[in-house]
Amino acid sequence: MDRATEGWINGLLGVIIFSGSLPATRVAVVHFEPIFLTGLRATIAGVLAVGLIAVFRVRRPLRSDLTPLAVVALGVVVGFPLMTALALQHISAARSIVFIGLLPLATATFGVLRAGERPRPAFWIFSCLGSALVAGFAFSNGGASSVTGDLLMLAAVLVCGLGYAEGAKLSRRLGGWQVISWALALSLPVMAVLAAASRPASFSAVTAPAWIGLAYVSLFSMLIGFVFWYRGLALGGIGAVGQLQLLQPFFGLALAATLLGEPVSAAMIGATVAVVACVAGAKRYGT
Repeated sequence: MDRATEGWINGLLGVIIFSGSLPATRVAVVHFEPIFLTGLRATIAGVLAVGLIAVFRVRRPLRSDLTPLAVVALGVVVGFPLMTALALQHISAARSIVFIGLLPLATATFGVLRAGERPRPAFWIFSCLGSALVAGFAFSNGGASSVTGDLLMLAAVLVCGLGYAEGAKLSRRLGGWQVISWALALSLPVMAVLAAASRPASFSAVTAPAWIGLAYVSLFSMLIGFVFWYRGLALGGIGAVGQLQLLQPFFGLALAATLLGEPVSAAMIGATVAVVACVAGAKRYGT
């Protein structure tokens, strides 16, 4: 298997894992406040990451790696989960998909700025078209706007795209799971304080599905998914493999339909097919 193919397979696995975050979060926030959930999921993942570092005796990053690792932590461990949780207090999940559709473009842009990638012009055409399709699908499903919520989502997309590109660049040298483990370890003190400060008075009313949702976003969304995602970006190209994120909303809706009984519309199926075509085009011209 060549590096590019391995990269796309790893990237697809990462996106599928991330797609489970939406249904899991929907179940978890029934009993956990968004800010507490954000802090606790990163704290749990951070403790596990510290354990992995200790068990496998991972070599400490170089001094020059600390700033990029801090960027990764601020982007994907702290910034994106916290800003999206706050944004969803002002806008609907349908509205948030408009901005998630911009995430591949943000990732590709930072791949150019931070990793020196140079996709061909046709790549940007497919990437922009795919983002427009996702945004159009989101608009067709409604969702009220809010200046505060929209600005928070836009900021979340920007810091996440930067965190993805910076982490992928580091993964080429350190390894994917090592990068996310060190990023989680660095952010652990801050997220532990955030979780403690926003802790509810009692957990007696929390149901089993909410605990399962918390476990999923802590283990898979914050740690395991990034192992595949960063490896995929590092091997297959940040801009090209990053376009797989266009499929994330549709994977998430499919999981929601399977697990939560939400309906699947003909528009969703049609949009998914069109987005797959855009991803295929971006793959061809992205490297």
